[in-house]
Amino acid sequence: MNGFIDRFLVGLALLAAFGYAGYALGPRALRRRLTRAIAATLTSLPAFLRLRDTAQRLAASADKASGACGGCDNCGSEPRPHARGTDIAIPIAAIRRARTTLAPAVRTSRQE
Repeated sequence: MNGFIDRFLVGLALLAAFGYAGYALGPRALRRRLTRAIAATLTSLPAFLRLRDTAQRLAASADKASGACGGCDNCGSEPRPHARGTDIAIPIAAIRRARTTLAPAVRTSRQE
């Protein structure tokens, strides 16, 4: 019986890992549908498990998670306020070579 329980727990852990990988790497539309389905499943569970708050949070996050940061839908589409053009103009005269200082040579007893 112990072997059966061990295999069942390992299989459950592998199923959870593959499920999370599929959820994290999958398309956004699939993530939203899965989150809504999980929220609906948690809502239908008995009340003594106290999972209603978790279901409400998941349902709210399914509607909210649309942009890259989880907020708005226009990530990166607004122009930056300080951007004037596409190129940055730096005069060549302003570019200088960096002065490098070499460490002084260390004398050994053979050199003296």
